[in-house]
Amino acid sequence: MGSLSCPHFAIFPFFSQGHTIPLLYLCRLLRRRSVVVTLFTTAGNSPRIRASLQDIDVSIVELPFPQNIEGVPPGVENTDQLSYGSSFLPFARATEQMQESFEKALETLQPPASCIVSDSFLWWTLKSAQKIGVPRLGFYGMGNFSASMYQILGRYSPHAGTDSVDEPFSMTDFPEIKLTRNDFEPPFGDIKPSGPFVDFMIECIIALAMSNGLIVNSFYELESRYTDYWNKNLGPKAWNIGPLCLATAPPENNISKNSSYLRWLDEKLEKGEPVMYVSFGTQAEISPEQFLEIAEGLEKSEVSFLWALRSKGLDFLPEFESRVKGRGLVAKEWVDQSTILQHDGVKGFLSHCGWNSVIESICAGVPILAMPFMADQHLNARFVAEEIGVGLRTLSRDGSVRGYVAAEEVEMKVRELMGSGKVAEEVSKRVAEWGGAAHDAMKEGGSSWVTLDLLIEGVTGKSTD
Repeated sequence: MGSLSCPHFAIFPFFSQGHTIPLLYLCRLLRRRSVVVTLFTTAGNSPRIRASLQDIDVSIVELPFPQNIEGVPPGVENTDQLSYGSSFLPFARATEQMQESFEKALETLQPPASCIVSDSFLWWTLKSAQKIGVPRLGFYGMGNFSASMYQILGRYSPHAGTDSVDEPFSMTDFPEIKLTRNDFEPPFGDIKPSGPFVDFMIECIIALAMSNGLIVNSFYELESRYTDYWNKNLGPKAWNIGPLCLATAPPENNISKNSSYLRWLDEKLEKGEPVMYVSFGTQAEISPEQFLEIAEGLEKSEVSFLWALRSKGLDFLPEFESRVKGRGLVAKEWVDQSTILQHDGVKGFLSHCGWNSVIESICAGVPILAMPFMADQHLNARFVAEEIGVGLRTLSRDGSVRGYVAAEEVEMKVRELMGSGKVAEEVSKRVAEWGGAAHDAMKEGGSSWVTLDLLIEGVTGKSTD
């Protein structure tokens, strides 16, 4: 067991950038509290992680990733290299084969682990925690609002009486919140969801329910209503210790300020031309036709934009880049999103609304134009536009939240968000207020600061019983 004076957190992220990055920030926060930290990963994921944590004292243990997995290409150890739809489940299931090597590595830790923090997709780590008699804390990667809505849907089936995926229904215990089955990732919006992916998620949810808590990348003030609801009605206890992105590395460890896209942003700022940042993450599978509509909308908006776009096979791109040259820049290499959002010239973010992106945008005080595609993104988009008012949302041509968004809609909403009208003024004011609250939460004495201290004390106390 870990000693009271020297807690030791074993952290095990899922092998996906969006799931890993927040837990790397958590490593930083824990080290600042003099907590010993060991992070578990694989050889394929290790170089990026080591580079990210090079300035702090964190032990990194590489475990072998299972080989010859049906449905997963050889050598792939991160979901960023996968087709999310077809390969995710065999990839996630393959991690279960890592339990033995994980437990052997746990046995060697000195001081012994006081606690395991693992991604909820790594549900089997609960068994490992139970074997060595320490608490296990889960990590979802989503906010309290989205997590609560998914749990309510699964437990109470408020959608049971609907006839179509786009028919609105009221959420149990939140009658004013109207959602549709399409707001939830298939097949979870089905009346009676079933299948291998549902079975996998049930295992994850059961393991989380049996765990000692849930670490949430959020702050209490932002989602107090849903945090309180979760803790009173759902559980396990949610610990809001974010925004984790505010535990950034020192500037000298960040990407070079001489990056071409940062120089371009500097030039735009000098000219007084506000820029919209555009990015849809690494996991969403977006059709070439939808990409074309987005490109046309950006072109017609006459707004300056920086588009982080790593998709291949988009035939329209060369001509598009030529037409928007000077006003729009397409960055095809990896970009430092957090640094871009913090740039003084960036005044809007056209986003898929992954939770990390939402939180980073709020922290930077940048309004969001939501265009969700998968996972919790549709619920996050509702939270952004309807709950906290820090952005707008694109609407599809057919009215469905999963419908096709036309170029005209992109153009109109980009102009509205980036313009000087009342709507733009209101969302800018709201995001500035929430951004200030986010920074306050992470300061000494702030809600997230206090919550992390209570978490460390609680875990250490339990591990010394």
